[in-house]
Amino acid sequence: MRTNVVKRDFDLIVYGATGYTGRLIAEYLAASYRGDDAPSWAIAGRSTDKLQKVRADIGAPDSLPLVKADAAEPASLRSMCERATVIITTVGPYQLHGPELVAACAATGTAYVDLCGEPAWMRRMIDAHHEEAKRTGARIVFSCGFDSIPFDLGVLTLQEKARDKFGRPARRVKARLRNVRGGMSGGTAASARATLAAAARDPTLIRLLNDPFALTPGFTGPSQPSGLVPEFDPRMNVLLVPFPMAPINTKNVHRTNFLLGHPYGKDFVYDEMMVAPGFGELARVTTETFATMISLVATGGLKPGAGPTREAREKGLYDILFLGELPDGGRVEAVITGDRDPGYGSTSKMIAESALCLVRDVQGEGGIWTPGALMGPALRKRLSERAGLTFSAH
Repeated sequence: MRTNVVKRDFDLIVYGATGYTGRLIAEYLAASYRGDDAPSWAIAGRSTDKLQKVRADIGAPDSLPLVKADAAEPASLRSMCERATVIITTVGPYQLHGPELVAACAATGTAYVDLCGEPAWMRRMIDAHHEEAKRTGARIVFSCGFDSIPFDLGVLTLQEKARDKFGRPARRVKARLRNVRGGMSGGTAASARATLAAAARDPTLIRLLNDPFALTPGFTGPSQPSGLVPEFDPRMNVLLVPFPMAPINTKNVHRTNFLLGHPYGKDFVYDEMMVAPGFGELARVTTETFATMISLVATGGLKPGAGPTREAREKGLYDILFLGELPDGGRVEAVITGDRDPGYGSTSKMIAESALCLVRDVQGEGGIWTPGALMGPALRKRLSERAGLTFSAH
């Protein structure tokens, strides 16, 4: 019996709507979906007073329902899950505040989307709840923001073109972040701090964090590039530097390949790096990136709930090139772009549309999925039409 076939009170509940990113998601839904096009939705969090303020601030009608739910009270989470087709959660770090919600969604057959970039926790949830979610029909999808949708769907788009052009997938794919502009939020910094603290307590987590196949239980593919050492790329004629999000994105791309039955091949090799703006700037770029990460993680930096201004979000952008190589010399390329800062402006649109994709576009079996494996082309179409992303391949 698929429990998520049962009609729920709401299509979506945005849990964590009083936080920085949760509020952006609620604001996007309120502004973008009105009248006949609007889903039935609610906002949820610990404080009804704060939820009322968010509802007023984002210009949502007074009739938008408020749901009281608290990660420290599992019964309130279960009650919330039983009322929604999909839960959108931004309440992180997920390793600290997320386990009970995933368990509640798995138990009640409720779909779930988050912005998780915490691979050790994700693996723990896969081990604990994948089979239960399959049984109840709960479609649980991690990493529905800049981690890892543009990369996951970028590889999917490139491989579609490779099969169209050559009749088989590209064995080797390189993702190169050519341009990015945007800020970091306190929630992202808090997740990084929690991951480092967890690894310090349990050294086995370091092995998991370093393993490209950490999210493919029972399968290990070929050796993968580390992406940790700056290198010159003669084909692009650019210097490449490490990309901080690569450790989570690469794991999700390999999980997509794994869940779909290895359409990219069992010998698939993938890495991600950033293009340095210029040779002379290598030292500055790597030093600034490193210094930013260290200051945010070590000192606490931004607090959860804080993030870039509206102006900074709207001036943000990103451009990712994917290079595919076949063993016989065949080549294919794909390009993905976004029209807002990646972490917040674009991410808030991506997760909202992911949730709507689960409500309106795809069914799919229960289990713990990736965006690419469960929603793939349907999500790509939705993001192209509604969320300011572009996808091209040749």
